[in-house]
Amino acid sequence: MISYKSQREIDKMRAAGRIIIQVFDLVGELVRPGITTGEIDARVEELIRSEGGKPSFKGYHGFPGSICASVNDEVVHGIPSDRVLKEGDLFTIDVGVIVRGYHGDAARSFAVGGVPDEVARLAEVTAQALNDAIGNCRPTKRLTDIALAVETQGRDHGYGVVEQYVGHGIGTQLHEEPQVPNYVSDELKKRDLVLKAGLVIAIEPMFNLGTAATKTLEDDWTVVTADGCCSAHFEDTIAITADGPEILTRPEAQLDHRIWTGSH
Repeated sequence: MISYKSQREIDKMRAAGRIIIQVFDLVGELVRPGITTGEIDARVEELIRSEGGKPSFKGYHGFPGSICASVNDEVVHGIPSDRVLKEGDLFTIDVGVIVRGYHGDAARSFAVGGVPDEVARLAEVTAQALNDAIGNCRPTKRLTDIALAVETQGRDHGYGVVEQYVGHGIGTQLHEEPQVPNYVSDELKKRDLVLKAGLVIAIEPMFNLGTAATKTLEDDWTVVTADGCCSAHFEDTIAITADGPEILTRPEAQLDHRIWTGSH
């Protein structure tokens, strides 16, 4: 069942989003060659708790970290560890925060030093796909409009559009209905819905330089590309209002805030 949020509930989710904004600012300062993903995880958890939040991911179905820390060919759910980031890596953090019982959820890919041009372009296009999708987060639009916006960017640039992992509703639960895929399928067309004010969703395109196929490693968490090519992942939590989208996990809450800061 889909839960539509009151303004009071959205305000609580906005508080979670503010902490996530601080997390991304911190990670932008931390990401450099020589730091481990475990060190980043520890610093992020310290920040979240110091601001009165709780990490959504820690202990979720047994997940051991406060963040998902994915590098290069790791698509999602990378476990923070003693892995050292190197020059040219693409580091993706996915983070959730709970404040007063309500979740926020977002992801960003960061360049570790200078990344290859093709990797920078992959991240840039994935970020643009998220923006295109958010532009459709307004009453009278449909879930299929969101999915098509993401899919179009990915297909037009020849990237693998990850299909197994999708966006989702969010609120008192980290994952709520509806599912928000990154491509239009016959199944999505059957369960398509008209967007209404009060719906809060997390949209999260994941594009791969090569095939869309993925596999899960023996840790039962880390999802990697099947061909070993790089993957990028961006995500925001968005409240649909009568006036259009409010991005709860960006400082200006608007589409013009830059979320890919790498260069090529």
